[in-house]
Amino acid sequence: MYDNSNKGVLFKNDQKDNEKAPVYKGKINVRGEDFYLAAWLNTAKSGSKYMSLKVSEITDSDGQAKQQPKQESNIGNDFMDDDVPF
Repeated sequence: MYDNSNKGVLFKNDQKDNEKAPVYKGKINVRGEDFYLAAWLNTAKSGSKYMSLKVSEITDSDGQAKQQPKQESNIGNDFMDDDVPF
């Protein structure tokens, strides 16, 4: 089974219906929870090109956030296993 934890994907948005629609759309998984990911291509005043990103919750047809089972995470808990006397 493929583990997509803490990974994401963006696809070119070929169905842009207005000028403000994202250029790329996709999903991202953060600590076992899925989110929508959108990206726009921009140019700074200095001329540098960059991507602007937006992360949003995945919602059902009623606009309510879908509940997802959270995966156990040990991120940041490794230090609790040490037997440090202070």
